[in-house]
Amino acid sequence: MKIIGILGGMSVESTKIYYKLLCDFTAAKLGGLNSPELIIRSINFAEIEKLQKQDKWDEAGAHLNREAQKLEAAGAQILLLATNTMHKVCDEMLANTHLDFIHIAEATASQISASGFKSPALIATKFTMEQDFYTDSLRDAGLNPIIPNAGDRDIIHSVIFDELCKGTIKPESQEKFVQITDSLKSKGADCLILGCTEVCMLLNQNNTSLPLFDTTEIHCRAAFNRAFCS
Repeated sequence: MKIIGILGGMSVESTKIYYKLLCDFTAAKLGGLNSPELIIRSINFAEIEKLQKQDKWDEAGAHLNREAQKLEAAGAQILLLATNTMHKVCDEMLANTHLDFIHIAEATASQISASGFKSPALIATKFTMEQDFYTDSLRDAGLNPIIPNAGDRDIIHSVIFDELCKGTIKPESQEKFVQITDSLKSKGADCLILGCTEVCMLLNQNNTSLPLFDTTEIHCRAAFNRAFCS
């Protein structure tokens, strides 16, 4: 069993989900009292969010690099960056490390392609939806991502930061996300990427009209398979 390092706290809510999923996968495979070998570094999201707003991505990347090096020094072999948006700075984060890094967008794109879909809708933060660092990973896999309109992007971003990252779930926000999903389907989307690690708190296969790819679950499954099967 390889040791998985989780660089989390962005947000705390999604990091909780990462921990639970990895524990659940391990229990299902090994049973008994078995649990995964994890090292979790949970950082202060307020500091990262401030750098995002100020467009200081280089500083954010340097911050995450220091934390990744701490995880490696502590014994982590596999690295999960438990957030979609901060994959924007993954190259900077990995400088001078030798960790087995699993890229969340690449893992998701691979699963979508293997499932035969071509045009995934993407619900995520505005950074993830509007900047190329994430959608390029999807296009490199031969996919054609479909992005919500500007007004819907504003709504999604606000709900993620003002509600989900704080552990707040509002029925009216869930309904709006369902409506946005329906709109994306009408634009030609054949599946849906939950491209923010908190969106699974609102959307699931029971309330969406498109086949769903939950990046948090995909990311954890990829790390689990790497830890136990490689």
